[in-house]
Amino acid sequence: MIEREEMEIPERVVATEAPNEEREFEVGLRPQSLQDFVGQDDIKENLSIFIEAAKKRQEPIEHVLLYGNPGLGKTTLAHIIAHEMGSQIRVTSGPALERVGDLAAILSNLGQSDILFIDEIHRLNKTIEEVLYPAMEDYALDIIVGKGPTARTLRLNLERFTLIGATTRLSLLSSPLRDRFGVTHHLNFYEDAHIGQIVKRSAGLLKTSIDDASIDILASRSRRTPRIANRLLRRVRDFADVRAQGNISSSVCKDAMGMLNIDHLGLDQTDRRILATIIEKFNGGPVGLSTIAAATQEEIETIEDVHEPFLIQVGFLARTPRGRVVTSHAYKHLGL
Repeated sequence: MIEREEMEIPERVVATEAPNEEREFEVGLRPQSLQDFVGQDDIKENLSIFIEAAKKRQEPIEHVLLYGNPGLGKTTLAHIIAHEMGSQIRVTSGPALERVGDLAAILSNLGQSDILFIDEIHRLNKTIEEVLYPAMEDYALDIIVGKGPTARTLRLNLERFTLIGATTRLSLLSSPLRDRFGVTHHLNFYEDAHIGQIVKRSAGLLKTSIDDASIDILASRSRRTPRIANRLLRRVRDFADVRAQGNISSSVCKDAMGMLNIDHLGLDQTDRRILATIIEKFNGGPVGLSTIAAATQEEIETIEDVHEPFLIQVGFLARTPRGRVVTSHAYKHLGL
């Protein structure tokens, strides 16, 4: 287990992205089977059928594409598929594959029915993506040897493997790559009841005492995202260790959330500032994204990828052809 004081924590407690150190911590909380995986019931049922059918035929499972917001369990599902299939899994990411040789080395070392998991697959460069096409369809690797008139193509046969791709931006995947996946699943935000089950399970693994009221508080403030729920649990555990002999009660939990400036719906200071800025400076909208970014001193990409999805999900913000508009629910929540 990683020591808490050495853990790198993102600037925003409710950020959906996780630094490498936190991802290592998450491994210890990761379920190992579909039965232990909480939520996403439709996806679990479909995957269990695909996996069982592939095992009966003694074939690798079809290529799988998982997409959805960060922190919803795409990486966890990839490892579960590998575990259920009894296969080895090789993990990499789109930005890490800089040269064709990098991908060729990985593919040529995969065994029968092994799994290659590529996170952020939408960030693959075009050259490497084109090398993937014959690998996914024909289990072959086409390598160009030499340059100019003497150049020739060398085809290497690969073992039958499964590619699992994960992305937060499905629209950025090219159609030829997207069409080569046999199974595509969208991970949705979780229900509070499922988040509560995840918090209870994680607390047990961390050997942390927590009551049901505290579980409900953490579930309601986790932005319906397991990664945020586990991060909040860890922060509250630290608070309880210092202030309450390690026991997490509802009062301890509320005090910790107050110190972190996270309200009962999971909005932090930045979320509230974005909404308040649109209301106070632009009469609630409509207003363009670049204008919001300039007024709040946040990056356009940060607002669009990090804040907007949840604010739209809870009904506080709406996208219109003319720009972003704050809803009446946000006015009530902010007391304006």
